[in-house]
Amino acid sequence: MRAPAPPLPALLSRSCSSAPRLLLSSSPRAPPARHPPRAVARSVSVSVEAPAAAAEPAVAGGPSTTPRRRLILLRHGESAAGGRSTRDHDRPLSKAGRADAISVSNKLQQMGWIPELILCSDAMRTKETLKILQEHVQGLSQAVVHFIPSFYSIAAMDGQTAEHLQKAICEYSSDEILTVMCMGHNKGWEEAASMFSGDSVVLETCNAALLEAAGKSWVEAFSLAGLGGWKLHGIVKP
Repeated sequence: MRAPAPPLPALLSRSCSSAPRLLLSSSPRAPPARHPPRAVARSVSVSVEAPAAAAEPAVAGGPSTTPRRRLILLRHGESAAGGRSTRDHDRPLSKAGRADAISVSNKLQQMGWIPELILCSDAMRTKETLKILQEHVQGLSQAVVHFIPSFYSIAAMDGQTAEHLQKAICEYSSDEILTVMCMGHNKGWEEAASMFSGDSVVLETCNAALLEAAGKSWVEAFSLAGLGGWKLHGIVKP
């Protein structure tokens, strides 16, 4: 595991490779010509399926295929109450939280949603959730990991998490990375998943929203999908 990354004040002051700023309101879009209107806001769960490739191979002589970029927004496992002197930031996982982390790690492996990059809050409960995931899935232990202190505080602020996550992903990722997992807290995590997908996403403890968008880079994926344009594959639950 890499050494902890520096806090993110610098991250917020920089654009990521000339990335367009993620606006908190969607640009007007023309309605689809022959498609039914978007379903009423929903919260869904997924069953385990065979792993799917992030991008289909291009046919010789045919047009190149734009890579599919996958984003996992995982909320930490259930935390214990902690003692009277324990800060919220330092609360560990409960017994149920540890069991849920094992279950979710196995489901992500079976579905083939294994991140190459993990951006994680530095709170005790998110770090313990990540440790359990890595202990049970080899692919997760091979991912590059950065601990982002601002993930803890940004999640409590209305309407700011989605933009913050976009900037962090563009800052720490590269075009070769196709799957990124961000680990953090509510209310920000389910709010960001809802804003990215256009669905009403509910994330209980240790739930993961699976999102996907096309783009030759993460910058392009965020730019083309905008708010509401990420495909929500479902919610992984323990």
